Amino acid sequence: MNGLQSIYTLDIAQVFSFGAILVMAYCLWLVVSLKANVPGGIIGKRWNLLMGLVMVFTVGYLTTPFFSALPEDVLRLIVGVIFLLGALYVVLTVKLIYRVIQELTE
Repeated sequence: MNGLQSIYTLDIAQVFSFGAILVMAYCLWLVVSLKANVPGGIIGKRWNLLMGLVMVFTVGYLTTPFFSALPEDVLRLIVGVIFLLGALYVVLTVKLIYRVIQELTE
């Protein structure tokens, strides 16, 4: 039974990984296709940074099916980097939204 649970858990994890890969591919398509509509200046620079982070996350998500082959210390380092970049992404997104709201209300 324990082996069966392990295989079942692995399959669900892979389903989640592949779902996340599809979502990130869609996000990458969105940020690239919206780039033409983003003005220059500080908003354009922030958008380029966000687009770069989405690209990094997409590449990172593509590697998730291979995480089981990595040593635990490497995996923990990768997860830490992903958390740090995710936090940076959230900060940049909130600041970008704040700037857009400022532009719209002026």
